[in-house]
Amino acid sequence: MARIMSIDYGVKRTGIAVTDLNQIIATPLDTVATHLCLQFIENYCKKEPVETFVVGMPKTLNNEDSEIAPLVRKFIDLLQKKFPDTKIYTADERFTSSMAKQALLDSGMKKKDRQQKGNIDKVSATLILQSFLETNRNF
Repeated sequence: MARIMSIDYGVKRTGIAVTDLNQIIATPLDTVATHLCLQFIENYCKKEPVETFVVGMPKTLNNEDSEIAPLVRKFIDLLQKKFPDTKIYTADERFTSSMAKQALLDSGMKKKDRQQKGNIDKVSATLILQSFLETNRNF
């Protein structure tokens, strides 16, 4: 089996998480500068098999696209061109940042480390991926 990768795309930083090879558990991978994101993903995919991407789609509380959604859609287009044989799904990412902050707090992480936004981004990607795994067991 190959891994599933989750991407929490942001204007400045992008959080990335992956599953284990059995696609059971989501784990934070890294947070990278957004302008380096595609290169990071390409380098990772050269070392590890990835069969599916899950990209967080930012929505408003009214379930409409947020301001950043057009940038995410553009990123998805670039991702599809770079990896034409890899499935790409989108997932609602509402509330993942708040849930990530709470998860970091609950884990006992020091305040200084919790304030590093990169930690929140990769935990958000992990939450997106774990939710995807739970709701799409037979995708």
